[in-house]
Amino acid sequence: MPTFKIAIVGFGGVGRATAGLLLSRRARYRQIYGADVRLVAVCGSRAGVADAGGLESDRLTALEAGLSGAGFVEASGADILIEAGPSDFRTGGPGLAYIQSSLSRGCDTIVISKGALVHSGRQLRATAQQSGAILKLSGAAAAALPTLDLIDHSLKGAGVISLEGSLNATANYLLDAMTAKGLGFDAALREAQAGGFAEADPRNDTEGWDTACKLLLIANFGLGTDMTMDDLTVEGLHSVTPDRIEAWRAEGVVPKLIGSLTRENGGFRASVGIRTYPLTDPFAQVRGKAKAIRITTDAMGETMAIAHGAEPLATAAAALKDLEHILAVRTA
Repeated sequence: MPTFKIAIVGFGGVGRATAGLLLSRRARYRQIYGADVRLVAVCGSRAGVADAGGLESDRLTALEAGLSGAGFVEASGADILIEAGPSDFRTGGPGLAYIQSSLSRGCDTIVISKGALVHSGRQLRATAQQSGAILKLSGAAAAALPTLDLIDHSLKGAGVISLEGSLNATANYLLDAMTAKGLGFDAALREAQAGGFAEADPRNDTEGWDTACKLLLIANFGLGTDMTMDDLTVEGLHSVTPDRIEAWRAEGVVPKLIGSLTRENGGFRASVGIRTYPLTDPFAQVRGKAKAIRITTDAMGETMAIAHGAEPLATAAAALKDLEHILAVRTA
């Protein structure tokens, strides 16, 4: 039975959920793929723990200071990396060093944070191609919402004409609270933060940058473009005023923060901003923390998916879906 040694870097809520779910699925991996999957290392920014024989859940409660960094992961003997750290698309850090090290060594790599992929996606794709490593990123490209899977598998062979995505749960929740509940922006944000799913600093969500990052990943890794943030027009929620909300109610339309791609002149035009939908449109029914994507193709028409997964479990499950794709390839 082949052994697959897993390291998880970034050990906050998502990293811990991923570790717990992975350990609970080891029997599944043995039964379906004939694979012995072991969690051999985890680390945060300053501390970690490793055991070549495999870590159990009781070993994950107290990490040892100083065990961190790309060298620590390499020394653990891990052959698959799951990167779940914080994300900064302006610098790529802190995940970029881990991902680059893993791919350059030929280790299959599953990325959950978006920053490194937005910042250095072209270089990371080239490194993976050169080393033969598999690079997967479902967790980064809207997690439980199957964005890349739709393009890579369900719509394979069809040409994408356009794509619309409500890709940020916090933005969708705020707009829903402001329009359906009549809350002001500040009150809606406090409610979201009290619920534990809006960040203390929500600007990446409310200003559209998180949606823009996910849109770039879909465009570059799913549709083969080579876009950067400079190619996007990005608008957040700052233009949503009480007067606009009243006008939308009168018109019978619902606002959403949408990332969109439209094919033109052999490429794609990309933008993030507010769009409104009539109540008969499925996007108008995407409520609360849900996400949705609609893809229009030349041969298969219109396909739409909606996800309601609870975090952080949904993102962890998306990463482990990627793991199963890797196991399927490596054990074939």
